[in-house]
Amino acid sequence: MLRCTCHPHPLLCIIPPYMLDNLSTSSDAAVRKQAVDAIAASAEARAVRTVMQSMPMMAAFAAPSAKKNRLIHDVKGLGMSRLPGKLVRKEGDKAVADPAVNEAYDFSGVTYDFYMKQFQRNSLDGRGTTLVSSVHLGKKLNNAFWNGQQMAYGDGDGQLFVRFTKSLDVVGHELTHGVISHECNLEYQDESGALNEHFADVFGVLISQWKKKHTAAKATWLVGKEIMGPGTKAKALRDFGPGKAYENDPNLGTDPQPKHLRDKFVGSFDNGGVHLNSGIFNHAFFLFAKAVGGYAYNEPGAIWYETMRKLSSNSQFIDMVTTTQMVATKNHGSGSKQLKALNDAWKAVGF
Repeated sequence: MLRCTCHPHPLLCIIPPYMLDNLSTSSDAAVRKQAVDAIAASAEARAVRTVMQSMPMMAAFAAPSAKKNRLIHDVKGLGMSRLPGKLVRKEGDKAVADPAVNEAYDFSGVTYDFYMKQFQRNSLDGRGTTLVSSVHLGKKLNNAFWNGQQMAYGDGDGQLFVRFTKSLDVVGHELTHGVISHECNLEYQDESGALNEHFADVFGVLISQWKKKHTAAKATWLVGKEIMGPGTKAKALRDFGPGKAYENDPNLGTDPQPKHLRDKFVGSFDNGGVHLNSGIFNHAFFLFAKAVGGYAYNEPGAIWYETMRKLSSNSQFIDMVTTTQMVATKNHGSGSKQLKALNDAWKAVGF
């Protein structure tokens, strides 16, 4: 069985290795080939990610005006070594005929606007770094990556996945990895790595909810719903709620993410379960936001954002729990409904 382990030099990709593992053993030869190509693309970019993780400030592209600045490139079906590709749209340019270019442009802009308006954060590094994206990576590639310096999107195979620029929460997720690297730079391994993936998932869905003006009650709480193709039964990549994103799918199998600490993955696969165990924290945030009510990107999102900024590269699960409690108490008071909802959510998932 092929393994997209990414350790010890992780690449931050939206499709988790357990999905690629299932796809690489599919009875469908075309599905197997696309999985192998996606795994190979991960390996190709790992060296870049290793360097960028060690010095995130040097990886940032300075914007000429220190304001929102987007550059969209076209790789034209070539591999990671040809990034960023040909520049096809820059800040202020009109829309082009290619929907992937326009989606990368628009959704990176929404992500910028979310962080600026909600948290007064000027781009990923807080200093106006340019948002660089590349589309049409590889041939029918089933993945999207943050390589420590820029975004890169595959087009999908058209059956299991469609173009990865189509989902705002996927774009928001991957760009949030850049925010994380400039704040606490959570090590992409074991518990700290699961927190890294969790923060990316949380802010990915919050950016989508913010754009749509969806309340916690109205939101779907799904990651990647828009990229799922006609050839799969999966409703999304991940589900924050009590259910599974997919079950008994012929190619993907069954969603393995745990929702409770007692089911925590403890092996070495997936960098110690970074994509798996993030599900515990995703579900806790879902319970917390639903109990608070209203817009999850306001009070719950503010607590999570401040918590992320207070963590360090090796923070563990218990650090996350206690820091959110400290922030909630500071912001809302020891007798507040927000703190009670938070404590109830942590208790519900095993803390």
